[in-house]
Amino acid sequence: MSTTVLPGKQRIDSIDLLRGFVMIIMALDHVRDFFHVAAVTGNPTDMNTTTPVLFFTRWITHFCAPVFVFLTGTGAFLAGRKMSKQELSAFLFKRGLWLIAIELVIMNFIFSFNPHYSIVAVQVIWVIGWSLVILSVLHWLPLRVLLIIGLVLVLGHNLLDRFDAQPGQQVLWWAFLHQQFFDIVTPDHTIFVLYPLIPWPGILLLGYCMGSLFTKEFDPVKRRQWLLKGGLLITLAFFVLRWINIYGDPSLWATQKDGVHTVLSFFNVTKYPPSLLFLCMTLGPALIALWALETAKGKWKNFVVVYGRVPMFYYLIHFFLIHFICMIIFFSNGHTLTEGMKGFFWFRPDDFGYSLGGVYLIWAALVLSLYPLCKRYSEYKASHTQWWLSYL
Repeated sequence: MSTTVLPGKQRIDSIDLLRGFVMIIMALDHVRDFFHVAAVTGNPTDMNTTTPVLFFTRWITHFCAPVFVFLTGTGAFLAGRKMSKQELSAFLFKRGLWLIAIELVIMNFIFSFNPHYSIVAVQVIWVIGWSLVILSVLHWLPLRVLLIIGLVLVLGHNLLDRFDAQPGQQVLWWAFLHQQFFDIVTPDHTIFVLYPLIPWPGILLLGYCMGSLFTKEFDPVKRRQWLLKGGLLITLAFFVLRWINIYGDPSLWATQKDGVHTVLSFFNVTKYPPSLLFLCMTLGPALIALWALETAKGKWKNFVVVYGRVPMFYYLIHFFLIHFICMIIFFSNGHTLTEGMKGFFWFRPDDFGYSLGGVYLIWAALVLSLYPLCKRYSEYKASHTQWWLSYL
């Protein structure tokens, strides 16, 4: 196992590397949201209008949320090795509430730049927060029981699809649990439940259980065997279940206008909430990546691992910077403040944007520009022990 020992702390490079890749790729989707010409008016997974490149640009970012939540569970297990059960409960509970507050107060402002919070969206930070709160209670149970709970949530939650309401008939409490929701809840406020809670706690629980493979007592050779076999099995399960086309995703694949789009339809699985097949498609390859990254070599590791060591810091900064740059371009094009104060993303008109080539260039420039800042904060975090560092 490759580890980096820093003053008073120990990091696992393979986990930080995978998380780093996830953070880098994640920025591509957010740059596309703000800078692609069809991001507001089109749908990159619509088989009638998408192109292979546009579909891939969206599809590759599907790995980000489930892998990040899964690794959050792994990190919680490893952090708990240095704490008592009571200390871990308190830490997970407080960190969960902190993330919920970040989603509601900070992220909603960064998304919209709307100080009135006319539209309140709950997304991935929200479900991570609630998942940690749930884990703060459940972690007292034996690891085997947690594994069973996680598997039930992940494998069985698509059975709940039958209880989902038709568009326009959703109820808010069910939306928080299992169905997307976008509706006016007061005359001045709209709520958007982009990330329903189920099955995200199950994903975090499975990641928590996987943390036991990364302890010093566990044989590294055996761990790599488990990661590879598990990753291959889960990936194979995706192809088999998707081909059967009966269970695991509410959207079935179908023959399209040509062979390429039929393949795209096969991989076009449901993210909100993440279906069983969505999770098999993303977490299977993630386990294989963890297997491969344990023995990876090269200077590129020093670059990628930086983003994986400061994920929350990077997440907040990169999103603010994306929206801020978009606002600068908005005003530089002669628009007024009144024109910009519309929609969910203020200062981002529906007809604004660039080609996919421009999106990729902005993405690369953004990630590279954040490297020095993330590296400096990573070094500071590694050599200091202030309590707040564990929350950012």
